[in-house]
Amino acid sequence: MKKLTIATRVSDLALWQAYHIQDRIEKKYPEIEVVLNKIVSNGDKVLDKPLALIGGKGHFTKELEDAMLCGEADMAVHSLKDVPTYIPKGLELSAITQRQDQRDVFLSHKFASLDELPQGAVVGTTSLRRRMQLLQLRPDLKLKDLRGNVNTRLRKLQEGQYDAIILAYIGLKRLDLLKDIPHVKKLSLTEMIPPMGQAALGIEIVQGNEKLREISDFLNDADTWLCTQIERDFVATIGAGCSAPVACNAVKEGENIHFRVMLGYPDGSKVMQKDLHVNLSEAKELGKKVAHEMTDEGALEFLKEAEKLAFKDEMPQRL
Repeated sequence: MKKLTIATRVSDLALWQAYHIQDRIEKKYPEIEVVLNKIVSNGDKVLDKPLALIGGKGHFTKELEDAMLCGEADMAVHSLKDVPTYIPKGLELSAITQRQDQRDVFLSHKFASLDELPQGAVVGTTSLRRRMQLLQLRPDLKLKDLRGNVNTRLRKLQEGQYDAIILAYIGLKRLDLLKDIPHVKKLSLTEMIPPMGQAALGIEIVQGNEKLREISDFLNDADTWLCTQIERDFVATIGAGCSAPVACNAVKEGENIHFRVMLGYPDGSKVMQKDLHVNLSEAKELGKKVAHEMTDEGALEFLKEAEKLAFKDEMPQRL
């Protein structure tokens, strides 16, 4: 293989991620020319609606996958949290890079922390997962939609449209966007459970190419693969879509896996949750096992009701 083409979205964060993987491959395989195929995904075009109303996170990956399937790219670099649990025939999720800091972060120009927000403060987020957990912690808060790229969201905060916003820490760190924000406070994994796959990169390749397989093995982190597979198994088994608030996070702690799961109503009024520690020997099927347990406890009916409440004032736009 003399040339490898990576498909990537054109957002600042997506390009950072793609250049990072390009650099790693070029250093390991100097004989291979690595180039980027920069693609505008539908998720990057539609910025005025929540993702759940335009088809979910697959709108960040579909165009990249189409490029691979028609021979315009060999590999795609994704934020793993954006990768659906279903992978199209002819492609495979072949590697997951070492996970970085998974926490969400509180940002404000006025207040030092979530606890210091006054009654009825306006907090920006469109994530149903964050809405559920924020309103469970602070039911008095007024939550307001927050779309656009990271720079747009930070500009809206600076303009005073929000008292605070909640974003993923790792993207802001990678783009060096935290230095001009007066109040930055990471939220613990107990306060705010992340989504499936947060802070890891998913490497997707065209099947049947042994060199791509070899490169994937080099990029893959075994511990991150195990933890994120537990999360992806849980979401796939319970059938949770983007229109229901679901948080799930697996962390390796020595010889154990700590697995946190929460699902519930968008307003935080009702939740189901699990917080488990299991030995690594029991970890492989953990996501499926917990999903089956919660299904037996009524999770599917719970999720159906949560989906009805998620965007009851908006009609889905089917694309």
